[in-house]
Amino acid sequence: MPADRSGEAVQLSLLHGFTPSEKAVGKAQPASALPIARVLLDSPLPHLDRPFDYLVPADLDADAVAGARVKVRFGGQELPGFITERAAEADTTARLMPLGKVISPQPVLTPQILRLAEAVAARYAGTVHDVLRVAIPPRAARVDKEFTAAARAEAAGGTATGPKEIPAGPEGAGANPLTRYPHGPRFLTHLAAGHSPRAVLSSLGGYGPLDWPAEVAEAVRSTLLSGRGAVVVVPDNKDLARLQAALTARIGADAFVRLTAEDGPTPRYRSFLQLLHGDVRVAVGTRSAAYAPVQDLGLAVIWDDADELHAEQRAPYQHARDVLLLRAELEDAALLMASHSRSTEAQRLVASGWAAGIAAERSTVRAHAPRVVSTTDSFTMERDPLAARARIPHAAWKAAQDGLTRGPVLVQVARTGFSPALSCQECREPARCRNCSGPLGLASRNGIPACRWCGRPEPMWHCGNCGGTQLRGSTAGAGRTAEELGRAFPSTTVISSAGDHIRTDIPDTPALVVATPGAEPVAAGGYAAAILLDGNAMLSRESLRAGEDTLRRWFTAAALVRPASEKGLVVVTADDTATVGHLLRWDPASAAERELELRRELGLPPAVRYAELTGSREGLEAFTARLGLPEGVRAVGPAPLATAVATPAPDGQLGGAGGRYRTLLFFPYNAAPAITAALRSTKAAASARRTGDPVYIRVDGTDVL
Repeated sequence: MPADRSGEAVQLSLLHGFTPSEKAVGKAQPASALPIARVLLDSPLPHLDRPFDYLVPADLDADAVAGARVKVRFGGQELPGFITERAAEADTTARLMPLGKVISPQPVLTPQILRLAEAVAARYAGTVHDVLRVAIPPRAARVDKEFTAAARAEAAGGTATGPKEIPAGPEGAGANPLTRYPHGPRFLTHLAAGHSPRAVLSSLGGYGPLDWPAEVAEAVRSTLLSGRGAVVVVPDNKDLARLQAALTARIGADAFVRLTAEDGPTPRYRSFLQLLHGDVRVAVGTRSAAYAPVQDLGLAVIWDDADELHAEQRAPYQHARDVLLLRAELEDAALLMASHSRSTEAQRLVASGWAAGIAAERSTVRAHAPRVVSTTDSFTMERDPLAARARIPHAAWKAAQDGLTRGPVLVQVARTGFSPALSCQECREPARCRNCSGPLGLASRNGIPACRWCGRPEPMWHCGNCGGTQLRGSTAGAGRTAEELGRAFPSTTVISSAGDHIRTDIPDTPALVVATPGAEPVAAGGYAAAILLDGNAMLSRESLRAGEDTLRRWFTAAALVRPASEKGLVVVTADDTATVGHLLRWDPASAAERELELRRELGLPPAVRYAELTGSREGLEAFTARLGLPEGVRAVGPAPLATAVATPAPDGQLGGAGGRYRTLLFFPYNAAPAITAALRSTKAAASARRTGDPVYIRVDGTDVL
């Protein structure tokens, strides 16, 4: 295992609970004159999650390479799979079946992807098949033919398309935005020299040449100068578009490819094969890009690792952050975790010494950050006693009026829609759906109330408490806020960016921009001001990460505002002085450190790891009894699940509880390999026996509800 470049070696098992899984051994296999191919079946059954040996007929020998897609006979049916390796002979004398068909000779399952998939499956108590379903895109036959023809032309003496030459980078102000941080230039120097530093960057953000895409692109460029490749993972396509523009300016548009399901199967598979054959060395994309087959990986980057979009919604529910952490260890690559705030997971890596923290000095923060004002501090409350009750206090109105004279003003609201929560006009009882008990909401002023869970309309709603038939809005969404601001500022353009209508950028002209968290468009010259509404609503959410997530959303919006030297102003409305104080001081590192210490005191993630087991009460009791949990594991449950809790469902998606139960297991990192291995083996044994009620496992979910 490689040592930490910062000087303090920390074992991977202590950090991630990963231990290399032993190679699976199939049934007894015969000695044969024909070569052997070990095939990993495309099967969701846990007890089949291991390679099986098949004979390779002479007519398939050339195409049946390691990593190729094949079809084989198993259990009386034909199943797809991947060849994990070729062998000269089998180990035993049982009768073997021949390969049925080579679907594609492209070696899409590389040894690096297989090792990573095994590590991810071991960490999340899942199956390698489920991981490969995300890691390797579906095949496009036309693209396969393109790359087969190119390979034949190259073998016949044609010119190969190799990595492109790196163009000269930008010059002048903003040419190297990482110089704003004391350790930023040193990090780039180590990358360019071929080393593998690990760092957590608290980005100051900004706009133009000083935004976070420019910082990431500069790190990628330094890695390319060392002759190595890079992979960058971002939460969504809006961030991906910004990153592409920055990479195009620094390394050229033909030096990288994008991997995202939004592009469709054909472009995604073509980009995958370009990386596989070494035509390009940089991959950017959403969470599935973490597995990109970049040759000679030198740097793995994840932007905003606390964003929930990084978590896979299908079993084994792996997080892109942990995938890249494992990959950096397995391939001895550098790692950069960057965001405007800092997650507790990132802070734990810094505190353990596995990664170094990169943050700006206070003088630099004051020069680049906007001025932040709270509407609930003592000074403001003395001048405006009703500020705590108003949704948009006077200080926020004044900031909007003054900001509109200089440029656009951002208004961040918590929820999309018009009125996302309704209640009875008479008794204030929350309005619920008669079908699933979900909350009712309005998408527009004249719309029909509909359930936000199942979508069922409720045109004839009546209150079950008092019998009333009139509804009132309990909360205001982006649509209602935009309408109210339009009436308050009749001569000002109001732009909405929420729900299905998300704007990526806006012109640098006066306008009110109403956006939900994560949907804030970028202003070319930065926002003149930002008003952060609904802070109390976001902080009061029933979630372990409510404070952390709220602060992350505030930092993300505030980073788009002009610095205080250009009269940039951020107004935040919330009563939690501790959380607001970190934004006022622009100190995300201290906020993460404080949160992590609280989690350690309470024994909650990420100070410890945890597993969530969901099923019937009888099934959970039988499953945990077979586990044989060691000392030091804290078990909570089984307890009935509330209807609103999202839990793993039989189809692999997250669904409602439906009368099911849940058990939570909390365990230290050094015990994680044994616990996750026991979870995998117990689930595989139950799958093979086909007895008892099924139990669904989710390890290290994004939240403990």
